[in-house]
Amino acid sequence: MAPQYSPSIRSRLSPVLLIIQTVFIIIFALCVEIDQNVATDGNTFVSIYSEFQDVNVMVILGFGFLATFLVRYGFSGSGFNLVVAVMATQWAVILNGIENWYWTGKKLVDLKSLVAAEMCAASVLIAMGAVLGKTNPSQLLLFALLEVIGFIMNGSLLQIFFKVTPLTSFMLIHIFGAFFGLMVAWVLYREGSEQGFEKEKSDRKTGLFALLGTLFLWMFWPSFNSVLVDDRYPERKLSAIYSTYLALAVSAVTACGVSVLSSTNGKLNLVHIHRCTLAGGVAIGVAMSVVHLPLVAMLIGLASAVISTLGCRYLTPHMLLAFECHDTCSVLSIHGLPGLFGWLAHLLLQIADSDDYTMAVRFAVIHICTLLVTLCLSMAVGVLTGLILKLKFWRSPQDKKCFDDQAFWEFPHLAVHK
Repeated sequence: MAPQYSPSIRSRLSPVLLIIQTVFIIIFALCVEIDQNVATDGNTFVSIYSEFQDVNVMVILGFGFLATFLVRYGFSGSGFNLVVAVMATQWAVILNGIENWYWTGKKLVDLKSLVAAEMCAASVLIAMGAVLGKTNPSQLLLFALLEVIGFIMNGSLLQIFFKVTPLTSFMLIHIFGAFFGLMVAWVLYREGSEQGFEKEKSDRKTGLFALLGTLFLWMFWPSFNSVLVDDRYPERKLSAIYSTYLALAVSAVTACGVSVLSSTNGKLNLVHIHRCTLAGGVAIGVAMSVVHLPLVAMLIGLASAVISTLGCRYLTPHMLLAFECHDTCSVLSIHGLPGLFGWLAHLLLQIADSDDYTMAVRFAVIHICTLLVTLCLSMAVGVLTGLILKLKFWRSPQDKKCFDDQAFWEFPHLAVHK
């Protein structure tokens, strides 16, 4: 049967890309300036720039290679990752600190603001894992713009009404991104997904490329967790780096062990190595402000890896059958559950460290409220985004075209010459 839609994406993708990018250029030209009032200390610049590059490598190379695990979706996984990341970063630069723009008419940009914007882009890439392969690039761009709006709105609400620190609001990135992506995937559910998609497969070559992405993420995750820690407290930044590394190390070992134990054949599962080895970095990122002992960081890494690996093994298939939610990259098990565990660890550790009962209760109430607001807003914005993306105007790929690069990329050796 002939395809329902034209193989050309010119009429949808080109206008969306060029119009949005033109609007961004105009906004930057009129309202954005580079902050000249920065420290001239060379060591300070080198430190900030190296952290910026670490986060940049994670966003572009780490997530980009990780998305190449599908046999026929490698071009799209890495290529769309780049386009979505840079568009989301530009959009986040505009939206972050918009109140200053309102009062002064100008928004100042420095390396720290670029890092914050790239972390917003990382939240988009986390969420994108849930719908990877089932959307076209135009849908992914709209997906990114709406997710950044929701994530920045969530941070602003938490800082205004609950007086949480910017670092705390940013470290909810995994919870927000995971549940946003899951809601979009739930709304975009396709009948028959429980039987599996024809082209949703991996092989040795794509598995190796995806493992390279995991290695990039694993190596630079300590910078990701520590980059927004206040530079005036270097001991806190060093503590975040130490804790993250220890949690990642333990989670890598634990994920391998649990993968073998949960396998019917008693062998390692490459999907678990791709994803669950990073669970410690996710969990410790949410709890790191109250983690002061190596033992605590290692226990958090251990528990988060167990939760993530078992979630990938058993929960992801049941999510599809019970809730009609096709989660391509198991973002619930990789980011959602470890993020929730890190939130719980933060709550318990803070209460244990508190000598004042009243302050402990007050913190618990605020901490629970921050989670509820994050979950409610991420799911509400996710459902709204899914409903918009489901409109026929966007021409979602047919089931047989899902997870297939040929729907979007040129393959000269497959061209039919007339």
